Amino acid sequence: MQPNLKLRLHFNDRIGIVADVSAVIAKNGLNIISMEVERRDNMADVYLEAQYGEHFPGQEEIFEMLGKLSELTEIRFLETMPHEKREKQFRVVLDNVSDCVISIDRDGKITTINSVAKRILNCENQEVIGKEIMSLELHDYDILKCLEGKKFSNMKKTLINEKGRFQFFATGRPVRDSSGRIVGAVEIGKDMQDIKILAQSVSQPCHITFSDFIGESPAIREGILFAQKIARIDSVVSIRGESGTGKELFAGAIHHESGRDGLFVPINCAALPEPLLESELFGYVGGAFTGARKEGKSGLFETAKDGTVFLDEIGEMPPRPQAKILRLIQEKRVRRIGGSEEIPVNARIITATNKNLEQLVKEKLFREDLYYRINVLPIYIPPLRERKEDVPFLIEHFLFQLASKLSKNMQSVTTEALDKLKRHNWPGNVREMKNVIERAAILSDSNRIESDHILFSFEIAKSMIGIKRQSQPPATGRGSLRDQIDTYEKQIITQAIATSESIRKTAKALGVSHTTLINKLKKHKIKMEKK
Repeated sequence: MQPNLKLRLHFNDRIGIVADVSAVIAKNGLNIISMEVERRDNMADVYLEAQYGEHFPGQEEIFEMLGKLSELTEIRFLETMPHEKREKQFRVVLDNVSDCVISIDRDGKITTINSVAKRILNCENQEVIGKEIMSLELHDYDILKCLEGKKFSNMKKTLINEKGRFQFFATGRPVRDSSGRIVGAVEIGKDMQDIKILAQSVSQPCHITFSDFIGESPAIREGILFAQKIARIDSVVSIRGESGTGKELFAGAIHHESGRDGLFVPINCAALPEPLLESELFGYVGGAFTGARKEGKSGLFETAKDGTVFLDEIGEMPPRPQAKILRLIQEKRVRRIGGSEEIPVNARIITATNKNLEQLVKEKLFREDLYYRINVLPIYIPPLRERKEDVPFLIEHFLFQLASKLSKNMQSVTTEALDKLKRHNWPGNVREMKNVIERAAILSDSNRIESDHILFSFEIAKSMIGIKRQSQPPATGRGSLRDQIDTYEKQIITQAIATSESIRKTAKALGVSHTTLINKLKKHKIKMEKK
């Protein structure tokens, strides 16, 4: 059997190309199977597939037949048509997803079924495309209801057949054409076991990796590249940076990248008094001091084993523990409080501080010998004010997280709001930005965050002082954070309206736009007696 004729005809674009090609093909006794046209840069490619009739023209005859077409610049024979390539790519993707996928046309006939669905339905060796969906042994035929415009989501289904018992969550949707007319339906089933595994992985503490860091500034990129380079080296790492820059996250990423089998154990040296800090770091034997456990307690270096101990705010560590840490680094051994046994440790040490260690050494507040021991591989995390180009990326990241947390659609910031965020100096760095964005997302009642939704700490403090002069705030601690904020907001607006001459002056006094205030009046059902 003679294979179909497949061509690509390259034209200088003009009106009537398709009609002229069709006329020539028909005149020479060929039947057009498919034809596609792609236009770009005043050129047109016509992809033609035709079936031979009684006559089989050769290449020279085809060139002569089509060569007379106006503005034709090239004729090329093809083995595969563009739509065939797309169908093969689609099939590869479809057969490599873990979900069960079935689609039907408006007559209820199967148009698509992937390998997962075939395996579950026990029809791997059958040709089911074009057959009625009712011919398959499904648990139900809810997909047919989608042809009436109905939808269903995460419907729990169980299918039992010769292949076994399958449980999955099914989602069905109608398929519409460009005019909105229903032309088919699709059903996707997600394996329940896969969902359980995913839920477990989400609920368990996740490992921070360098890919989790948001930012494209040269400073943060260089810091990450250096950290990745030294991650598998056992030397002590010293991370410098202001509060809120993410030093602990950075340390966690280094530990994850190091490939160490042990735990990542963080401790804040500034948060514990000296005796408690020592017992936490080095452990103690039974009866070492009043209140100690009879069986004693292992320290964090023992707990970490072959992992990493992160000493945060090491600049705040008292002198005695400093001396013990120095000895531990030098000898790779630790002695519990009250004990005499030397216990070998293999934990790596990562330190962090927002203090000027060099100045502390000069002031005799930090041991000089320990300073040189921990300053082997220093890493500096720049403050947010030094990498303002990362602000838009961080905003988008936090809004994405909040969309799920607040059960809202993904929000975006206006140009004015973005400018306000870029102008801020960010003394609290990324931690402060996260709080500001979360507050703005809660205050905004739409998908857009306006400039007046962006409130920094000093603005809130200023507002609180003015409000406190007028009245006491409502009782807190009752209801969700959103409900309490709404109650507080309503009181602020009501009081402001009562002391202002008009809605516009109220909006100006509150520092919001007239439209924003009108929307909030409607939201809180506050009567508008003024204009």
